[in-house]
Amino acid sequence: MSLFYLFLVALIQGLTEFLPISSSGHLILLPNLSGQADQGQVIDVAVHAGTLGAVILYFWHDVRLALSGVPHLLTGRIDTPGSKLAFLLLISTIPVILCGLVLHLTGLSDAMRSVAVIGWAMLIFGLVLYWADQKGADVKQAEAWTLRDAIVMGLWQAVALIPGTSRSGIAITAGRMLGYTREDAARIAMLMSIPTITASAILLGGEVIATADAQAARDGAIAAALAFVSALAALAFMMRLLRSVSFTPYVIYRVILGAILLWIAYT
Repeated sequence: MSLFYLFLVALIQGLTEFLPISSSGHLILLPNLSGQADQGQVIDVAVHAGTLGAVILYFWHDVRLALSGVPHLLTGRIDTPGSKLAFLLLISTIPVILCGLVLHLTGLSDAMRSVAVIGWAMLIFGLVLYWADQKGADVKQAEAWTLRDAIVMGLWQAVALIPGTSRSGIAITAGRMLGYTREDAARIAMLMSIPTITASAILLGGEVIATADAQAARDGAIAAALAFVSALAALAFMMRLLRSVSFTPYVIYRVILGAILLWIAYT
C-alpha cells in the first residue's frame, strides 16, 4: 500500500468516524471507487485505534469520571456519578456487540458491503436524522442520561452495523428523538463510541496480531497517528459548530452522496 493511499484511508476514517456521515461506508467505498485493493484488517484496526485515542483525549473529563466509577461498579454499586456513567455506557454497548458478533459469525457483515446498501443507508438515515433534529426537543442534558435512554440509544446504535448508517449519526438521532440538546446528544454518542470501538478492536485484534508483519505494523502505526490527528480536528470542529448550527449540512451531504451511490449502483 502506497503512503498516499494509507494517508487517504487514515484521513477519511479520522474525519468521518465522529461526523454523522458514516466512516465505515466511506472506507468500503474507497477501494470500490478507486480500484485499489481493500486496506485490510490491520489498517482498519489501526485507524480505529487512532480515532479511539482522539475521542478519549477530547472527552477526557467524562472518561476519567467513568473510569473512577469502575471500582464501584465491579462491587455491584452504582452510587456515584462515575459508576452511573460507566454502567450506562456498558448497557448501551451490549446491543451492538451482540448484533456485531452475529453478523461477523454468519458472514452477513460482508454481504452488506455493497454500494447499493451504503447508498440507501446514507439517504434514509440522513433523512431520519434531519427529522429527529428538527422535531426533537431541547430539554435534556447529558447528566440526565437514564437507563431507559441508554437502552434506546444502544438499540439504535446497533443499526449502524449496516454500512452507510453512521454509528455517531444514528446515536445522535436517537438522542435528539429522546429530547437531548444537539451538543448533549452528540456528547453522549461520542462517549458511547469508546466501548464500541474498543469492542470492535478486540474482536478483530486477535486475527490482526496473528497475521501482521513488520511492514503491516509500520503502516498501521502511521495510519493510527494520522487518524488520531484528523479525528481530533473533526471532533473539535463538530462540537464547536453545534453551538450555532444544526445537523442539516451533514444531512445534505448524506442525501447527495446517497443519491450518487444509488445512481452508480443501478446504472
